[in-house]
Amino acid sequence: MPVYKEENGTWRARFYYIDHTGKRRETQKRGFKKKSEAQEYEREFLRKAKYNIDMTFESLVVLYFEDLSTRLKENTLETKKYLMELKIAPFFNKLKLSEITPNTIRAWQRKILQYTNEKTGKKYSQTYIKTMNNQLVAIFNYAVRFYNLKENPCHKAGSIGKKNADEMNIWSIEEFKKFISSEKLVNPIAKTGFQTLFWTGLRIGELLALTREDIDLEKKTLRVNKSYQRLKGRDIITTPKTPRSNRIIEISDNLVNVLENYFEKLYDLKKKDRIFPSTKHLFEHEIKRIAKAENMEAIRLHDLRHSHASLLIHLGVNPVLISKRLGHEKVETTLNTYSHIYPNANISMMNLLNDVSAKK
Repeated sequence: MPVYKEENGTWRARFYYIDHTGKRRETQKRGFKKKSEAQEYEREFLRKAKYNIDMTFESLVVLYFEDLSTRLKENTLETKKYLMELKIAPFFNKLKLSEITPNTIRAWQRKILQYTNEKTGKKYSQTYIKTMNNQLVAIFNYAVRFYNLKENPCHKAGSIGKKNADEMNIWSIEEFKKFISSEKLVNPIAKTGFQTLFWTGLRIGELLALTREDIDLEKKTLRVNKSYQRLKGRDIITTPKTPRSNRIIEISDNLVNVLENYFEKLYDLKKKDRIFPSTKHLFEHEIKRIAKAENMEAIRLHDLRHSHASLLIHLGVNPVLISKRLGHEKVETTLNTYSHIYPNANISMMNLLNDVSAKK
């Protein structure tokens, strides 16, 4: 192994390899404390260069995210990295791909299913478990497609978690009015933001990205064409979640008045200024604080979106219109997400059929 000792006592690996185009290239890396570490670096590098399934899972992760870095939005990439680095990689990192079997996957799944937070005593939610498992499936699919892994061990191991939560915490109009009327809710950004979320069904990122030019008070419309996230101390504006998330939403007379009064209090508001210059943290903190002060059950921010959808469903709005308003890619998404909100749907259907068939 061509490794060299530096004057400062560290070791350097310097060697040639054949890249994916068949060209011979040279590479090197310095700073190894031990000769064996430099030699192992070379061996692992060559395994990756040859698409060898004897590479470690840790090396596959590096290759995976190098590939995704030019294909995904920054916030999506960071979310995937978080899941991988904290929830998946520590279990698999030192294993070779060839050593990871369906039994290995099931051992990791058992660990995830049995996990309990020491501070809260809570387990992972079924939807979060599903998200973690999907990420593991995705990286092994990548290895099958590009690194000659014969099959994805996750497929034989089986899936865990659930795509959708069994129940949604939803506020009725009466509950929301109690919340929004609280004397404790004095922050105008939070108060106006909560009303906009509840009466439009926006995602929190869509709300925080809204600028003055997105609101047309005369036409009573609100435009969604971007999303906001605070990432590593930086404000990040991206395109919405899906292409269908780009949409124009009609807003009620009441929300028009709320926004109009809010704008009058904002000094020198320009058309491209964000109208809610805050972060998700403010809203998460306030919804918990106010709910506790009013002796109400706290819900998640995203449950305000579910509350809006539930309201429209019970008002009898067509699912296609609800789907467009929420920015769902397909109407099936709306139906699958909210099918359990129709507890009396079958009874209503049969009543209608009975009425029609009874007519002479």
